[in-house]
Amino acid sequence: MKTNRVLRAPGGISLRLDVRAVTVVVLLLLAALTAGVALIGTGDFPIPAGDVLKTLLGNGSAGQEFIVNELRLPRVLVGLLVGASLGLGGALFQAVTRNPLGSPDVLGLGQGATAGALTVIVLFSGSAAQVTLGALVGGLATGLALHLLAWKRGVHGYRLVLVGVGVSAVVTAVNGYLLTVSDIVDAARAVVWMTGSLDGRDWDQVRPLLAVCAVLVPLVLAGARGLRMMEMGDDVANALGVRVERVRALLLVAAVLLTATATAAAGPVAFVALTAPQLARRLTRSPGPNLLPSLCMGATLLVTADWAAQRVFGADRLPVGVVTGVLGGAYLLWLLVSERRAGRI
Repeated sequence: MKTNRVLRAPGGISLRLDVRAVTVVVLLLLAALTAGVALIGTGDFPIPAGDVLKTLLGNGSAGQEFIVNELRLPRVLVGLLVGASLGLGGALFQAVTRNPLGSPDVLGLGQGATAGALTVIVLFSGSAAQVTLGALVGGLATGLALHLLAWKRGVHGYRLVLVGVGVSAVVTAVNGYLLTVSDIVDAARAVVWMTGSLDGRDWDQVRPLLAVCAVLVPLVLAGARGLRMMEMGDDVANALGVRVERVRALLLVAAVLLTATATAAAGPVAFVALTAPQLARRLTRSPGPNLLPSLCMGATLLVTADWAAQRVFGADRLPVGVVTGVLGGAYLLWLLVSERRAGRI
């Protein structure tokens, strides 16, 4: 079955279209929006999906307007944006490292953001805004350290993964130390943040996430062609006119910013960045980085996991990070087994 089509426009411009990949993107977007509507309607005051849609269009009652637009919509938007950022960031890291394990979870970026947040909580008893800023600074500092430590006439995949594993171990030890020296109140607050949760998220988290995504997502998608060439090897990409080190550095910076911003907004939500690109690639069956499908898959995974955390466990509602951690951990074990059987590790 032919899945690629070429669209031709006046002036000699042509665009190759992967029909299966486009179909997957559309279905994932519909799934994410459906899960978002279901999540908005979930809570102590349940709202039918039809009423949710009417309220979003401005036709709800005063009570529904307040519950939907002020209490629940920001949480859903944060979930969609965080999931999209993690999915896209994970796809970038895996494409640059050419390794399915090259995700922010493994490279230590989440742990670095956690260290920044813990520093603010434990040493300064900072406010929620200061904790968010600390997480962002910690994630960016970890990304810079990874780049500097992995640099040797360029940043190459396996070196970056190995350095990331080492950095992750060191930062995890630092986080453990910060928890042991904190008092019980700060430690409890820190543990809640470290779990990864969308509880209490409002428009203050939506705006910076939306701004970062509005700037970085188009830039990253514009660099998809160069990234696809780089997957064939640096020499081939150079021969095809791609400035390999420049493109790699820009995409790594974008991936670090996306991951750090998402972690600052919702805490270190586990395994979304690892699993979303892999699941997207299996659905599209398409070579290359699959950036847009990974973005949509990340958004769908996170809002669906948050819906499950609220509905499946009844009164014992779990933070979304617990659900993604359980599902992602099971997926990681399966991935390791399959990679070993294939002889790649």
